[in-house]
Amino acid sequence: MAQTNRREFIGRMAGLGGAWLGKPIATLLAAHEHARQAARATPGVFKVFTPEEAADVAAMAAEIIPTDASPGATEAHVVYFIDHILSTTDKEDRPVYVEGLPILREKTKELFAQASSFASLASEDRVRVLKAIEDTHFFGTVRGMTIAGFLSDPQYHGNFGGVGWKHIGFTPAFAWQPPFGDYDADGTANK
Repeated sequence: MAQTNRREFIGRMAGLGGAWLGKPIATLLAAHEHARQAARATPGVFKVFTPEEAADVAAMAAEIIPTDASPGATEAHVVYFIDHILSTTDKEDRPVYVEGLPILREKTKELFAQASSFASLASEDRVRVLKAIEDTHFFGTVRGMTIAGFLSDPQYHGNFGGVGWKHIGFTPAFAWQPPFGDYDADGTANK
């Protein structure tokens, strides 16, 4: 995989996250509400993942969109978003996780025999494991759901605190005031 900085990667992957926008709004609202509620709970309440699976998925998301000078997937509470999506609208993707998490564990043990879990690895070691499985459907699914959870509309309780939008410099303005531009100047001038 060629070296890409974080901003370029997220910019390229934003299109994948946009696929989630095709979901019915009620579904997205429910997913975001669950993410908000689950993130407030201590410890987090998961509908699909065991605590160990959630830790591994959260660790994967944290490497896909890492925390550095700005918040990443961890601060956006992406793991709760993924858990809820798998328990509601994307139940058909559960088998991807059921089959993929053992592959992640096997690759972790293969590369780091002493590791108790993927989540227990240092960041550099996690990246090594993820590079070894990056061509799998499982990794692609986790990546897509991570981006969706990171860039979702915070009004609906995803993208916790708007960290994803702040990171890419997006200013939410879903209603604009006229004048919009030259294309509508004739239509508004005579009214």
